[in-house]
Amino acid sequence: MSTIGVSRATTPRSTMPPQRPNWRGHLRIARLDHWIKNVFVLPGTVVAFTMDSTVSRSALLTALPLGILAVGLVASSNYTLNEILDAPYDRSHPTKCQRPVPSGQVNIPLAYVQWIGLMVAGLLVGYCINLNTCFFLSILWVMGCVYNVPPLRTKEVPYLDVLSEAINNPLRMLIGWSLTGTHSMIPLTLLMSYWMVGSYFMAIKRFAEYRDIGNIQISAAYRKSFAYYNEKRLLISINFYGAQAMLYYGAFLIRYRLELILSFPLVSLVMATYFALGFKSDSAAENPEKLYREPLLMTAVITCTATMGFLLWYDIPALYRLFAPSLHR
Repeated sequence: MSTIGVSRATTPRSTMPPQRPNWRGHLRIARLDHWIKNVFVLPGTVVAFTMDSTVSRSALLTALPLGILAVGLVASSNYTLNEILDAPYDRSHPTKCQRPVPSGQVNIPLAYVQWIGLMVAGLLVGYCINLNTCFFLSILWVMGCVYNVPPLRTKEVPYLDVLSEAINNPLRMLIGWSLTGTHSMIPLTLLMSYWMVGSYFMAIKRFAEYRDIGNIQISAAYRKSFAYYNEKRLLISINFYGAQAMLYYGAFLIRYRLELILSFPLVSLVMATYFALGFKSDSAAENPEKLYREPLLMTAVITCTATMGFLLWYDIPALYRLFAPSLHR
């Protein structure tokens, strides 16, 4: 049984009369404010740049902004589809019932044209960079279809909803990696860590949504996976994803960059601070595009990012002596 308390909103607040389609509604369903998530492209670029000395700095200056634009266009295509197909469920949500599609601000046939147009534009920009970038962008778009379109629609399947959405993280990393034009292979342990930390954040989002709706019937009508989830199951999954993320991160740094072991406390601080957001009502954990409004989290993220960037470039030979294997066969 769920441990959630008395509902703060037992009925959706859909008392507003239907509105007419307008350009603002179409712009909103592209979720341009979510483009902040494109920063997840940068670690792939930075790691490739530090691991492959043949990467051209001048070429990267052009490829990186184009890559960020391409990812944004493809992501907006996926967001547009998400808004269209989620409208029947959003009408059951206390606040999302006021989104552009359920409130009538979007012309549905035109929205489908917008969905395809954004995808084509994104892939064309990616193709202008290189074929690998275009390929990973296409997979990012396909995963948006897998997540949203029946009969697969993995967003309705417990645990697959988290894993299939969080896989956009390693895909963004692969896009960032491909922007450099490097011919080296990206470490699998790094991709797995990136996937699991994304799953950790997404599971916290589910946990925050579940608690904030506060009504089992409404939450299940809004998101089918909530008919299975409860606080206990969500918390267990959060712990699993967090442990997996740190396990793969440790495996990566032991093999490729031991200096990053010094970032462990800061990574843990970021994860703990984000976890705490899941217990706040109407928190940024439910709306990741608003995370910049959380000063403690942003301070931890900036400090952690700066430290990791420094450790990627600065060698500390003493660490290799300190962590040298002591057992011999």
